[in-house]
Amino acid sequence: MKTILYMERKMCSDINRLEPGLIKKYKEEGFLLIPSLISEEDLIILEATIQNIIRDVENHETATQVIEYENTQVDGLWLPRRLFNPFELHEQFRRIATSEQILGHVISLIGQDIALQHSKLNMKPRKVGAAVEWHQDFTYFPHTNDDLVGVLIYLDDATSENGCLEVLPRQHTRSFDHSLPDGSFAGMITEEIDEENYGQPVTLAAKAGGTIFLHPFTPHRSAPNVSEQPRKTLIFEYRAADAFPIYTGSQLVSMESYVHHLHGNPATYARFGGPSPAIYTPKNIPKSLYELQEVSSKILKPKE
Repeated sequence: MKTILYMERKMCSDINRLEPGLIKKYKEEGFLLIPSLISEEDLIILEATIQNIIRDVENHETATQVIEYENTQVDGLWLPRRLFNPFELHEQFRRIATSEQILGHVISLIGQDIALQHSKLNMKPRKVGAAVEWHQDFTYFPHTNDDLVGVLIYLDDATSENGCLEVLPRQHTRSFDHSLPDGSFAGMITEEIDEENYGQPVTLAAKAGGTIFLHPFTPHRSAPNVSEQPRKTLIFEYRAADAFPIYTGSQLVSMESYVHHLHGNPATYARFGGPSPAIYTPKNIPKSLYELQEVSSKILKPKE
């Protein structure tokens, strides 16, 4: 059953809109990092909410529908690396996703009429948090236009040691190759990424509460967590109401069941624009980006 939203059709105030200079920076660079956007009080509430959800479901038979675990144990424990669809799981996530400080910034970037595309919580546990290879989010969910924006909220201090996000600035105007040798979707960029052609990656380290606004075509990755400190990132993907999904397979039907209109008016016509998206047909439906990239890495770099 769909969540009923108390923010639907509510208009956000101008107080939470981005300054023109920051909007310009986002459009030129393909990302924007806003420090301390989420309060310390909210961080404490979200941490308690996460731990309560994990405790409540981890020994239940439906746990794998909510939690994805790392492939390697730490001190004899299987540690979670993702919560699926947190917006659906608890009111505290919905409160943050529909808050004026978040929606006001999103509206500044993609307009008044917006919907939530999907949500997830990525957790890089201490010592074992998995790496994420270079990829563009748009390849996972192509739409009729590219007015989508990912909002990534650091719930812990994010550093190079615990796997903060890295991006390739000014590379959000085209689709990079994400195909395996047979043409199927790799879930990761398979063409060579070198600094001579694309510049040096930017490391987006920030304190807890720092929030990244990410263009859907911006290449990004994160290193494994080699530290003793966890790195949790709460992610909400928003889209303009007139950005309609392009059919790429049966998984689209389940993805669309998590879409919620949040602000302004729904659209009745699709708008077309932005870079032409590559359309990949997956061989099967992977559980997550992690699983897909792990399989693809074995194909691309088989052990000798």
